[in-house]
Amino acid sequence: MSAPYEVAFTIGSRRLLTVKRDVATLAFSLHDIFDGRVPAVPQLTSVEGLRILSAPVSAETRLLEVMPGFLVGARETYERSYIDMAGTYDAYMARFSGKTRSTLRRKRRKFEEAEGGTLDLRLYRTPDEIERFLQLALPLSRLTYQARLLDAGLPDDEQARAAMYRLAEADRLRAFLLFLHGEPVAYLYLPIERDTLVYAHLGYDPRHADFSPGTVLQLAALEQLFAERRFRYFDFTEGDGAHKAQFRTDSVRCASFLMLRPSVANGALLASLAAFDRVVAWTKSLAERTGADALVRRALRA
Repeated sequence: MSAPYEVAFTIGSRRLLTVKRDVATLAFSLHDIFDGRVPAVPQLTSVEGLRILSAPVSAETRLLEVMPGFLVGARETYERSYIDMAGTYDAYMARFSGKTRSTLRRKRRKFEEAEGGTLDLRLYRTPDEIERFLQLALPLSRLTYQARLLDAGLPDDEQARAAMYRLAEADRLRAFLLFLHGEPVAYLYLPIERDTLVYAHLGYDPRHADFSPGTVLQLAALEQLFAERRFRYFDFTEGDGAHKAQFRTDSVRCASFLMLRPSVANGALLASLAAFDRVVAWTKSLAERTGADALVRRALRA
């Protein structure tokens, strides 16, 4: 399946410019990586190329053998984080330092005290339940920075809804909402691939950030999911982030990138993006060395 992809020129979380390219997507699952397998490359007859997601380091050479001459760029390299759920929730918690466990318990206790002494966490998994989840979570999603700044909130179109209902019908979906005073303040949406929970969407109401709703929801949901004893992995998928680094048990070095047909326009686009990213990285390094990084962050938020 192909779709327009926005090649973004960004500073921090702020997008300054986007350029669209019609590309197909090739995503590596966690099991693809463990098994050393490259997924089948889709037909590229009507698109400019491929958007590769979470490819291990060894895969790029193999993809170039299949697609000789294609231009590679817009690369993001990161640790793909995941949780090995082979043990119990208690064993998982024991992996954290005593200080971290104390901090996590304190955050949950603070949230519970605000709620009146309990934690109002609700699980949704059947088609009817997912319909209710969407009614509550979609308005919340529009408030999150993922939706406002990254265009990465919960999808809200007919095709996405149909896919969600199909997953729920096959018992291949877990969705959670965390409530405060009867109002949803955080959501977590997890499709299931074989024995793996896929971290697809997490968001929270920024007005309640002081109560750490995303962290409280993540840990409380994991407690329930470990109890099912059905899942082997919790896959945080592509990209870095403090949240993923905090909760993972393991990681593997991966990269996401574009492979575009050789053309003057595509070459200029990828070269311009690489030059822009180098300037941003140099500016960030200079700001950190001179102590101006806090000032720069405030200016970008303005």
